[in-house]
Amino acid sequence: MRRELAVSDRLSLASLVLLTLLLTAAGLVWPTWVPFTTLLVPMFLGSLLLGPRTLPWFVVLVTGCTCLVLFLETEISNRSIVRLATTFAIALLIMAASFRRSRLGVSGPRGESMFVDLRDRIARQGTLPQLPERWLVETITRSEGGTSFAGDFVVAQRTQDQHLELVVVDVSGKGVEVGARSLFLSGAFNGIVSALPGGQFLPAANAYLLRQDWDEGFATAIHLHLDLATGDFELRKAGHPPAVWVHAGSGRWSVVSSDGPALGLLPDTDFECVSGRLAVGDGLMMYTDGLVESSTRDMSLGIDKLAGLGTRLLAEGFEDGAEYVMKGMQATDDDRALVLVHRRW
Repeated sequence: MRRELAVSDRLSLASLVLLTLLLTAAGLVWPTWVPFTTLLVPMFLGSLLLGPRTLPWFVVLVTGCTCLVLFLETEISNRSIVRLATTFAIALLIMAASFRRSRLGVSGPRGESMFVDLRDRIARQGTLPQLPERWLVETITRSEGGTSFAGDFVVAQRTQDQHLELVVVDVSGKGVEVGARSLFLSGAFNGIVSALPGGQFLPAANAYLLRQDWDEGFATAIHLHLDLATGDFELRKAGHPPAVWVHAGSGRWSVVSSDGPALGLLPDTDFECVSGRLAVGDGLMMYTDGLVESSTRDMSLGIDKLAGLGTRLLAEGFEDGAEYVMKGMQATDDDRALVLVHRRW
């Protein structure tokens, strides 16, 4: 039965038709106790359980039964006519929603479960692999308005040669509207970074985005190629805000920036590589512009504040540092993502 409910709405349709017929019969026998407006109940349940192919026909059945119960009443009052008009208005709204849903081809709950699954798949691309104890890596994302979908996502992969690949991506657009593209790109970028780590990733990701030929298809990204044995790293970015490097030895911070256009705009482009070595105690933060930039704050000021919070972690500890930094930054009207990398003492 669970399998049948998962792939078809026939059982739901049969149950709702039976309920409709029972309510219709009860309304004909006991019109005082079972008014025709009770037929709104199976109509509402149908809008939740039935697919777009069967729902319109079921709504027609319910409205037909409603008219039958009404016209067999001994006296039709103005109140009954208003109730009938309200029932038809609700039926039209349900029909309109069904036609809009027909592009997806599934009922409401199954469509929602699909979106939840897509959201979880995006999140899994950023699941951190198991790392040596001397390394701490934390990621955190926040969507605009607290929705489940965002244009910012993280891709994380550990290669067999003891390198960690971390990519922070900001897809053009905001919130739910960009959720589908984020899912599409997160899966593609995960495959690309697995096959082409290091300096080959951003050119391949750029070529992939260009092939999609989307109207609004660009994205910014920053890619960290980290040697887990030595702490040596290569950092490349594509139209993305620079990383912030917190130095444990001096207690200062610096901006790690490089040149490179956003992905999906120019073919055959180069992405500058900046190299360095994370010493013991150092921290590195990569983020999206929504974390540091707002309508009331310039990006440079946001980066200063971000770096200040990162410097505090030198004294207070980097555990749960990503959450601490995210909370310390001013909330903006954009999606936000942050990756914190720390080489433990």
